[in-house]
Amino acid sequence: MAGENCTLPDEMILLGFTDHVLLNSALFVIFLLIYIITVVGNISIIVVVRINSRLQTPMYYFLSNLSFLDICYSTVVTPKMLVNFLVQRKTIPYAGCILQLYFYAGLATTECYLLAVMAYDRYLAICNPLMYTVIMSQRICILLVILSYVAGFLNSSVQIGYGIKLSCCNSNILDHFFYSYSPMNKVSCSDISISQMLVFIFAGFNEITTTSVVLISYCCILSTIFRMHSADGRHKAFSTCTSHLTAVTIFYGTLLFMYLRPSSSHSMDEDKVVSVFYSVVIPMLNPLIYSLRNKEMKDAMRRVLDRIVSK
Repeated sequence: MAGENCTLPDEMILLGFTDHVLLNSALFVIFLLIYIITVVGNISIIVVVRINSRLQTPMYYFLSNLSFLDICYSTVVTPKMLVNFLVQRKTIPYAGCILQLYFYAGLATTECYLLAVMAYDRYLAICNPLMYTVIMSQRICILLVILSYVAGFLNSSVQIGYGIKLSCCNSNILDHFFYSYSPMNKVSCSDISISQMLVFIFAGFNEITTTSVVLISYCCILSTIFRMHSADGRHKAFSTCTSHLTAVTIFYGTLLFMYLRPSSSHSMDEDKVVSVFYSVVIPMLNPLIYSLRNKEMKDAMRRVLDRIVSK
């Protein structure tokens, strides 16, 4: 069927995970708890960084921006998913589909770049400490965050701009829990080869660029740490990186698994599981990782809690 002979649907129907009522109820409770932990945990980090003078450093400035990004990122997908667990007919307006995909792609790409910026920040702090405060000035920190968002949403705008042309559908039923590229391509009646090529090029560029920054930064960091003569110095230097390294490993590991799987092994059920972990679980894990594995953050949170309890 020619793409120009298709009509745009008024709404899309999301099949979600299951039609079983009891299972949907259980999933609603689980994902509601995950979303609450995500929002409360990330807001806590933002507040603690904001009110604690000891945390007014570039590292924690980037961390608070990562927390804000995770709140937005999770909110794009989770609330609608929670509503769909409770209703029989899981629909979303077509305009809502485009907005959801736009912000999902934009925020996910922004997080890639922000994690790369955080790796570069750790590289400067450990490998070039004398120039760190000069290079990582407040102006540069703000500029790096802005550039991360510009790169993320420029990527999303280009892909969405072409994706809208593919929105003529053979069906308005998507076998997924939110509107994303994979199920969208499956129901498109247009030629999706250019769309797939654009996604591959932009996703590949973003992945190669940000992964290269992370890998090069941590190779230099490890080389510097191993050359340190003091065991305490090595431990202190490495301890400032473990939280970020853990978050990066989880995020990029999931991302690479999602995009580097052979096309022959793809299944919608597998895509759903990976997408849940990528868009819902990881934003919850980040505040736990940074609060549990970072001594300065743990001490700052403990002081805030003691202050609240003592009032």
